[in-house]
Amino acid sequence: MPKRIVVDTDPGVDDALALILALRSPELKVEAITTVAGNAPVEQVTKNLFTILELLDPKPSPLVAKGAEGPLKKQLITATTIHGEDGLGELFRYRNPDGSPRYPEPKVPPDLPNAVALIFELIDRYPQELTLITLGPLTNLARAILADPQRMRRVREVISMGGAISAPGNITPVAEFNVFTDPNAAQIVFDSGLPLTLVPLDVTRKVQLTKELIDAEIRPLHDRLSQFISDSTARVVEFAPKVEGAEGVILHDPLAVGVAIKPSLIKTHWLHVQVETEGHVTEGMTVADLRLIPEERKKPANLHVAFEVDVERFMSLFLERICRRSS
Repeated sequence: MPKRIVVDTDPGVDDALALILALRSPELKVEAITTVAGNAPVEQVTKNLFTILELLDPKPSPLVAKGAEGPLKKQLITATTIHGEDGLGELFRYRNPDGSPRYPEPKVPPDLPNAVALIFELIDRYPQELTLITLGPLTNLARAILADPQRMRRVREVISMGGAISAPGNITPVAEFNVFTDPNAAQIVFDSGLPLTLVPLDVTRKVQLTKELIDAEIRPLHDRLSQFISDSTARVVEFAPKVEGAEGVILHDPLAVGVAIKPSLIKTHWLHVQVETEGHVTEGMTVADLRLIPEERKKPANLHVAFEVDVERFMSLFLERICRRSS
């Protein structure tokens, strides 16, 4: 039976790839997708989500809800310098031969439900069955925990892309973007007692979609999806070596979805992890107790942290699903 999932996301180039992977994987049943401000403001990332859904036209289509407009306590910081003004590689640059937009404005319903309300509704409908996959800041999940911690304990598991344990950060020397954007929310989630697997930069940096892979595996498909992937990733592929020291799009968010599909793709450690919420130079840092001392001298572990990934198996899974032609 497919695993019931809710994806909480801030689409984002790698978020888009993660959603394509989720919606094309028979092991998963995407019950809902909720949006949160992160890579771009929430209105824009919600619009991006509908661009992706119109492109894929999944049957049945998942429920959609709009979430938090900003972090719990701090001002919103976006990643449009990396993902482009629209968060999706500036798709507005592309035109058809007749001059019309290659990616017209999507139809966004004016009365979308609230993300927390929809998460609660699905928990009530599927107690102990839902897997929450978070691909952006943890604001929506933290708000849900603050509103009804008892109800949230009926979630089956949470898989969260975020943090940097022994790897350097990607927005500051020590902080990963999702956690840095709302560190207070991340600390609430880490303290919640929910069964949480963290997929940090330590493993996500090892899986990349390079220009060579795009040219060899995706572009030759010559369909709408391959065109979208080529267009949306072009800016990130160009800037990745300068900004992140990467060879292409780092598949941060697709790896979190991959873990939901095949948990054996990663190896984890059970650790106590906290978030620095106030440090002047360390804000958003995920601090894991890695000391080689007896466990009874440490605070109890609160989450599973991925430290190893089977790169070859994940990339094979990712490319097989991304490149599969629609029936």
